[in-house]
Amino acid sequence: MKIVAALLVALLVTAVGMIFWIDSRLNGIDGVLDDYEGRPADTPGTNWLLVGSDSRKGLSAAERKKLATGRAVGQRTDSMMLLHIPEGSDKPTLVSLPRDSAVTIPGRGRDKLNSAYAIGGPKLLARTVESATGLRIDNYMEIGFAGFVDIVDAVGGVEINVRADVDDPKAGLKLKKGTQILNGAQALGYVRTRKGGALPDFERTKRQRQFLGAVVKKAASPGVLINPFTSIPLAMSATDAVQVDSGTGVFDMLSLGLSMGDSPVTTVVPFGGNEIVAGGGSAVKWDRNKALGLFDALKNDKPVPKSILDAN
Repeated sequence: MKIVAALLVALLVTAVGMIFWIDSRLNGIDGVLDDYEGRPADTPGTNWLLVGSDSRKGLSAAERKKLATGRAVGQRTDSMMLLHIPEGSDKPTLVSLPRDSAVTIPGRGRDKLNSAYAIGGPKLLARTVESATGLRIDNYMEIGFAGFVDIVDAVGGVEINVRADVDDPKAGLKLKKGTQILNGAQALGYVRTRKGGALPDFERTKRQRQFLGAVVKKAASPGVLINPFTSIPLAMSATDAVQVDSGTGVFDMLSLGLSMGDSPVTTVVPFGGNEIVAGGGSAVKWDRNKALGLFDALKNDKPVPKSILDAN
């Protein structure tokens, strides 16, 4: 009994130590979610803004060539999703925000959503999303190309059901249809490719949601978490890879992981047609009534009506 008690104490101390260690390694971005005049009021549940950027930081020239990321300078948003975690027993809702969506950027006028990040970084992007949706963002998380690859490789790859053959040299990707394990490089190509479907960007957002759910489930699986040879490299890769707002800590990240592992309801903002914006030509126009119905449901911590989920 003494030996068992000692082992339990050792495990508890180790677990607590790991929590503080991971928390100390999180990269916080100051000022992302600062208050401002007219900011939406707090509402039930928790809203995350999840951003994938096209940052090549941390990639050598050889790695950029291997991953087919190109040599673009600067940093833009490659994908954006809004995750609503309800207070009650309803499932979380994961909503793709097409990066070419026509929105009003505070102080800049109508433009594409990804222009907000290019102009003013995470802070202006978060404020633009709050303005467009009427939802208050509680937590922000961002990951670049290099970090994405490292996390996937740290969990030993992720199983994905590829719906159709993919051959896209621009994304460095060639896959056959069917369920298979994708490594980090393949996963990056899979979520970036615009090949396939009548609406390539729409199909792209579906793949991004599919992959995000798969990688979080794999990372939260007992086989990964209990094994120190996978859990420690994963913790190191994840904390090196992601940036969060300065108010987000390890327990918030844990809540995010648990919510994504709960098979959230997934959708995209209902859209229809295009809009010409001064800053970037043709942009995706949201279906105003259906989009309002979607965001009002999240604001009131209610399930999104099926008619809206089926809209696209």
